Amino acid sequence: MRAFDAAARHMSFAKAAEELNVTPAALSFQIKSLEEHLGQPLFRRLNRAVELTEAGRTLAPGVEDAFQTLTSSWRATRRLHDTTTLNVTAGPAFTAKWMAPRLYQFAQEHPEIDLRFIASLRMMDFNRDEVDVAIRFGYGPDAEYFAIPLANEWVTPVMTPDLAERFPTPESLTKAPLIFDDSINFLDPPCDWPAWFRAVGISYIPTHGPRFSQADHAVDAALAGVGIVLGRRALVVKDLFEGRLVARYGIALSTKAHFRFVCPKGAENRPHIKALRDWILAEIEKTTSVSEGLTIIPAEDVAP
Repeated sequence: MRAFDAAARHMSFAKAAEELNVTPAALSFQIKSLEEHLGQPLFRRLNRAVELTEAGRTLAPGVEDAFQTLTSSWRATRRLHDTTTLNVTAGPAFTAKWMAPRLYQFAQEHPEIDLRFIASLRMMDFNRDEVDVAIRFGYGPDAEYFAIPLANEWVTPVMTPDLAERFPTPESLTKAPLIFDDSINFLDPPCDWPAWFRAVGISYIPTHGPRFSQADHAVDAALAGVGIVLGRRALVVKDLFEGRLVARYGIALSTKAHFRFVCPKGAENRPHIKALRDWILAEIEKTTSVSEGLTIIPAEDVAP
């Protein structure tokens, strides 16, 4: 079956033999034995190539899927005994703005753990993609996995201290350079600029300003003084805590979407996974004071 799988993928006995580190004659014998067992040919032998018969075309997809499943299960089982490598997937913005600035601290506290990050918005498969932990943002649910919320999420205008001096009131924002983070356009109800202006009692719908599809790029623009962005808690909390950005107006919009720590059920108490979970929760606790001066209004309360 392995010989057939390789030959079907390469459409070449020679290349399949090279992949399996056997001679072409040995591989041909294995396929001939399989054909005799099935009672029908799987390949048509041409002068310098081979092609699948109808039986071969029927068999090939199932064999390929079976070997992929076997390989995935094998790797997942081997990872059960690996407590030194931790594969984590998270969105690019969370990786850049929350995880990366704190990794040195985690490495100091857990030198025995080798963190490997996959920054992607694609929904990874824990077994197929060899992922141990996923940090996901959205509404869920994650019923088939172990999942815990990391913190309630809100957005509020954030800017450099210099811009905060120039635009001291919510009303002044109607004249300010505003930055648009289009990565949160999927939120329902919206947590966008019109919703925030409604929350502070101002009838204003801004339309002009730089737009970014990635939240971390929008935050970087705000840090550079380009303008004022509706900053998402998780992505701006460190900059707010350390004074690089300020939240001047004291009003935030909350959303039911949130970041979650997700892993396969039963894996949550494996030593390296538990260490990462406990560390993330402890890091979140360090910056909870950022929310203390905010009046947080649910987005549904100001929905149009």
